[in-house]
Amino acid sequence: VQLQASGGGLVQAGGSLRLSCAASGRTFSSYAMGWFRQAPGKEREFVAAISWSGGSTYYADSVKGRFTISRDNAKNTVYLQMNSLKPEDTAVYYCAARKGIVVVTTGEYDYWGQGTLVTVSS
Repeated sequence: VQLQASGGGLVQAGGSLRLSCAASGRTFSSYAMGWFRQAPGKEREFVAAISWSGGSTYYADSVKGRFTISRDNAKNTVYLQMNSLKPEDTAVYYCAARKGIVVVTTGEYDYWGQGTLVTVSS
């Protein structure tokens, strides 16, 4: 499966952005999806994940209550709604896919998008 992330940009602290990740292939609905981010000089970290059905979602503590992950299997797309953004949310955001159950570990995802940059100014 190929993934294309979009929706990043520059936003002031307290603002919102919605990231999208469009997937190719006819079996998108069988993949668990995740969002990860990597800030300059830091390792890639888990942000949010969603099961193939959308029935289960998981969030990093740092974004819980501010970010919402969702998916539309008819459109082969997963979203990340980001509200109340903080300067520390600044990073390149990546979407990822894996067959099977949803997990929160970076190394367990098999397919990765190219990343989209989110910059939050103070």
